[in-house]
Amino acid sequence: MTDMNESQDGPGVQALAASGLAHTLRRHGPVKSLTEAAAARGVAPQDMVKTMLVRRGKGDYLFVLVPGLRTISWPKLRAVLGVSRLSMPDADQAHHVTGYLRGAITPFGSAQTLPVIADVTLTGRMVSIGAGEHGVAATVDADQLVHHLQAQVVDVTEPSNWAE
Repeated sequence: MTDMNESQDGPGVQALAASGLAHTLRRHGPVKSLTEAAAARGVAPQDMVKTMLVRRGKGDYLFVLVPGLRTISWPKLRAVLGVSRLSMPDADQAHHVTGYLRGAITPFGSAQTLPVIADVTLTGRMVSIGAGEHGVAATVDADQLVHHLQAQVVDVTEPSNWAE
C-alpha cells in the first residue's frame, strides 16, 4: 500500500514499505489501552502484537512478539533461551538499541537487527503490529510476518491476568 506521507515516514514505515510484505498501514490518534488501540486499528484485542525488547545479557537483546491479551511467561522464555536471567531494558536503553520510543518498538527498521521470537499463538491469522511511531501500525498476515522476520515460533506466553 502506498502512503501519501511516505517522505515523512520514519524508519519503521519505510522498512515495512521496502520489505515487500503485504500490509495495510493504519494511522490513528492517541490510545490509552490495548482495547482502544485494537478498536482504532480495526482488529480484535487478541490480534494486536506487542513487540517486547528483552535483554539476555550485556549488549545481547532480542524481540519477543506477544499477542494481545497475553503476556510473556518468563519461565518459558528462559527455558527456550537456555538462560537463568532475563530483563527488560529501561526506556533510554530500549531507545538506544531500537531507535524507537517505548510503546512504538517494532522489529521493522530497528537501529539494530535482532533475533525475533514469536509466540506460537500468534500464527494463522491477520494481526496488527506497530510501525515505529505512536499511532501507526500495519495489519499483516501473521504467518508471512513470522517468515519475513525469520522468527523462532515457540510457546513463550500465557494469558494476561490483568484487566485494562
